[in-house]
Amino acid sequence: CPACPAAPLAFVMVQQTRVFKGNSMFWGNASLDGRLSHVLEGLNVTQVLPLEPPDAWARRQEDVATYLLNFSGLVKLFNKERPLNYTQSLCCHLGCRLFPNGTSHSFYEVTLNRTAFLSFHVPTATWQRRWPGEHPVAAFAEVELMKYPVTTQDLQHFLNTTCVSILRAQGAATGRRSGRSRAPLVLGLILGALSLLGMAVGIFLCTGGSC
Repeated sequence: CPACPAAPLAFVMVQQTRVFKGNSMFWGNASLDGRLSHVLEGLNVTQVLPLEPPDAWARRQEDVATYLLNFSGLVKLFNKERPLNYTQSLCCHLGCRLFPNGTSHSFYEVTLNRTAFLSFHVPTATWQRRWPGEHPVAAFAEVELMKYPVTTQDLQHFLNTTCVSILRAQGAATGRRSGRSRAPLVLGLILGALSLLGMAVGIFLCTGGSC
């Protein structure tokens, strides 16, 4: 509800990965204050809102395609060693909200086959298991994600600082987004964090959860 003064501003990203018989399918999107800003379909990511200049965006698209191709190749490799005949669906939902009183809330949630899997506790930069009961893949992914700055301190900074600063610029009295919105950092950190998450979780899903 962008027109409602009491509604929080929001920058929200969703990425979904489906793995079936060694094949990986990707799709997702991002929205800024209710407006679609990015779309991911297969190996292609499209910038709907002009948040980055053409030359920077072209490099970003290449980075995305390279990551997705590497991920797909890795899935195929592990599937040859230990095939899975059922579908695994991984969904990442992250972003931040800025409320009229100036407070903010950031989040990062992961589901596996529509069941809560992991979440990122932003204030302490820690990953937490959400899967009901014991789950060796969730335990492994939690440990792996805690090893890397890009999925701990960098992700915390993005969600708490960069994401919120974009919303503050969006809600400025002039009604204009800041020319220095740090959009390259937005996509860079999002995709970097998602790529490591995909590696940590996806690889071991494709090896039958052998941790």
